[in-house]
Amino acid sequence: MRTLGVIGCAAGGVEVLRTELVEPALARGWRVAVTLTPTAGTWLRATGEVERISQVTGLPCRVEPRLPGAGRPHPEIDCYLVCPATGNTVVKLALGIADNQALTTLGEAIGTPGLPVVVFPKVNATQVRHPAWQSHVDTLRAAGVHLLLDERFAEHGPRSGKAPGIPWSRVLDEVEAVTP
Repeated sequence: MRTLGVIGCAAGGVEVLRTELVEPALARGWRVAVTLTPTAGTWLRATGEVERISQVTGLPCRVEPRLPGAGRPHPEIDCYLVCPATGNTVVKLALGIADNQALTTLGEAIGTPGLPVVVFPKVNATQVRHPAWQSHVDTLRAAGVHLLLDERFAEHGPRSGKAPGIPWSRVLDEVEAVTP
């Protein structure tokens, strides 16, 4: 069974991560291991979703790093998916900043040969117009990260000028297309 490592950030859509991404991935035959950024963890703890995610996946939903000497709480990952990804996470990932568990995990994933990393940025047009945005996108693409910014996702992403819903099923299709 393949394992999908899901990283959820504090952006619109994270509140339905379990019902729109985790449960459909499980139905497709994936094992799912979820890690949240600190703010996403705060949001989802407040609604009980962290516990629900752990229940449905059978794995702890990670927010904090493990303690020294503690075993790995998640199995080996076959593909990482960052969805939704905030502009902050995209920029930090491109710069190699690993100041939380989610970014540490992703930084290691990018450095692992053959391990696909898929990112769906949930950012608005003003963030994309920042002069540094394109260099961050270019850096991540050069590192082999699959950024879902192309025309198949344009009406849902930064080129649309608004931040509508996430095309969850198409995002999962992309994950399956890039995972050996």
